[in-house]
Amino acid sequence: MSEQPRSNPPLHPGPRHRRRRSHKALAVTVPLALTAAGALAYGNDLGVLGGSGREASAAAPAWATATADGFASVNSLGQNGTYGGRDGKTVTVKTQAELEKYATAAEPYVIVVAGTIAMNPVGKEIKVQSDKTIVGQGTSGHIVGGGFFLGSGVHNVIIRNLTIRDAYQGVWNDKDHDFDAIQMDGAHHVWIDHNDLRHMADGLIDVRKDSTNVTVSWNKLSDNNKTFGIGWTENVKTDITIHHNWIRETEQRNPSTDNAAHAHLYNNFLEDAAGTDIKSSYGNYSRGATKMVLENSYFQGIKNPVIKDSGAAIVQRGSVFSGTSGRNESGGSAFDPKVYYPYTLDQASDIPAILRSGVGPRASIGTTAAASTKAAAATTLTVAADGSGQYRTVQAAVNAVPANNPARVVIAVKPGTYRELVKVPANKPHVTIQGTGGSRKDTTIVYNNAAGTPKPGGGTYGTGGSATVAVEADDFQARNLTISNDFDEKANQSLSGHQAVALRTAADKVFLDGIIVDGDQDTLLLDTAAKDKLGRVYVSNSYVTGNVDFIFGRATAVVDKSVITLKKRWDGTSAGYVTAPSTAANRKGILIANSTVSGDVSNGSFFLGRPWHAGGDASLDPQTTVRNTSLSAAVKSTPWTDMSGFSWKDDRFAEYKNSGAGAGNANSNRPHLTDAQAADQEVADWLSGWTPSAS
Repeated sequence: MSEQPRSNPPLHPGPRHRRRRSHKALAVTVPLALTAAGALAYGNDLGVLGGSGREASAAAPAWATATADGFASVNSLGQNGTYGGRDGKTVTVKTQAELEKYATAAEPYVIVVAGTIAMNPVGKEIKVQSDKTIVGQGTSGHIVGGGFFLGSGVHNVIIRNLTIRDAYQGVWNDKDHDFDAIQMDGAHHVWIDHNDLRHMADGLIDVRKDSTNVTVSWNKLSDNNKTFGIGWTENVKTDITIHHNWIRETEQRNPSTDNAAHAHLYNNFLEDAAGTDIKSSYGNYSRGATKMVLENSYFQGIKNPVIKDSGAAIVQRGSVFSGTSGRNESGGSAFDPKVYYPYTLDQASDIPAILRSGVGPRASIGTTAAASTKAAAATTLTVAADGSGQYRTVQAAVNAVPANNPARVVIAVKPGTYRELVKVPANKPHVTIQGTGGSRKDTTIVYNNAAGTPKPGGGTYGTGGSATVAVEADDFQARNLTISNDFDEKANQSLSGHQAVALRTAADKVFLDGIIVDGDQDTLLLDTAAKDKLGRVYVSNSYVTGNVDFIFGRATAVVDKSVITLKKRWDGTSAGYVTAPSTAANRKGILIANSTVSGDVSNGSFFLGRPWHAGGDASLDPQTTVRNTSLSAAVKSTPWTDMSGFSWKDDRFAEYKNSGAGAGNANSNRPHLTDAQAADQEVADWLSGWTPSAS
């Protein structure tokens, strides 16, 4: 981005190029939105657990800090996606007492089950509390004779990579023993993934009593009478995604879905194998007032593969039915899942092969078996400020990446504060910078240059040059760390140019996952390599903090399932702008979706955005869309404003189905997308064929 000299104009400027004063930057702190949003909680900074043997802290496997897809990823009920205990400590357990201690604790934990735990008494269901990830260590984590219970209000729970089995009491249609593998009564934001659930006394999974925002993926559900029950309530509240599950040798509830507001079932494999004693009575069942979308699944030998009640809806498309018999029904109108989250369908004909090799516990579940064969093994370089790694600085590790490297290089940065400038040049693609601490707060890269800061060789850095971390290489990823610019505006009032970038990207396919980007003015610059180059950026499950144009640039950028925290300026005043897009014509600009905008600032003091025609370029067509996002009262009732002589009404600014005190009805000063327009402004439309995945 070309730079022009800029001063700090007053709060309501005339036709200047851009940028305003801002509040003194925090050294890395907990974003203020935490208290308002109640989402993406950091957890306790308790240090490493003491104790001996089984209670010692363990390093989290890379996949233990993953986040959910489907309805579990959707921002609702004060919870921004599902990430479990990612921000707590990791503990390894081998006994029931240890498992119960951490699963029922108030603090977040990643709990690694390293062995077989036989439940006593048989049928015991551990009452899991919020903010937990429970994962099996490789394929060794078994829960025998019991399971887990998630009660009313419990939220943000992940259960992965476990085998839960053998609570069966010898009665096939058991009415006396409610021994489930996983039961929910009023829980929300739960992800059940890559488990083997079988041979229980009652159901394998029960999602009951208005439990919602649940995703069940890549599980093997087998050898049971009742597989998977959903609903059993008069209310129509449950939102659930069920994908890539192999349901084999089960009789009923495959699943049975009662009074679900939105049930999205895709790429599942239902199999009734010939010559066995277990016979299916029905497959996918839409009951009550359920609205179900069923896509690209494979039904083998199932009796009554798809059935519905008269008041329920099923929209079917793309499934394969082989050797099935009886009822196969559809009808009514349901919903479009892509309104709520992006997803990619596998061909139904490929599903049996994909799931036979891909479901259930895995030694590593970062990728499915099919995907893992396609990617070369990543090289890992370690960084530690204390000298215990291969390099003491992040830049030294970047320098060690060979030019034009063909495969992923992971720079694993140990906890600490790294006061340095980092640049990933264009000839070093496929780089991941990842903090290895239990929290994204544990690893911080920070510097304090501003646009007006003098350079050692003369001149000043300019806005783009002020970045603490600059990324010019395609296919870059960052996760589990903080990137900050702590330029002190109050102490540098004589300096011209207070723009101080924490992170600048000028590349394509940039994935920022589970990070904090912290600053004041111009915190996050999402740019492209050139005006005519595409630069896609996906920011997920992250925090971005600032006050003036602090998400800006010409990239095609999505901020999804994140918290955008508004900060006061250096002098304690509240006034600012969230976005300043500089989008080229016929490109997509900035999309904020499924997120929260809030902060400790005055009501009605922040605009959502304004058009930045960089260098006075009238050919640009800046765009910001804010949709399905919670807006605090800090957002102005007229959320868009002009900039540098350019009217926002001549560019592309709009909202869709936002909520919160700062949301408002459509009017001439607050345009809303129609449903038809919104269908073309979803996350998948922005990413344009690219599906970000952790590497």
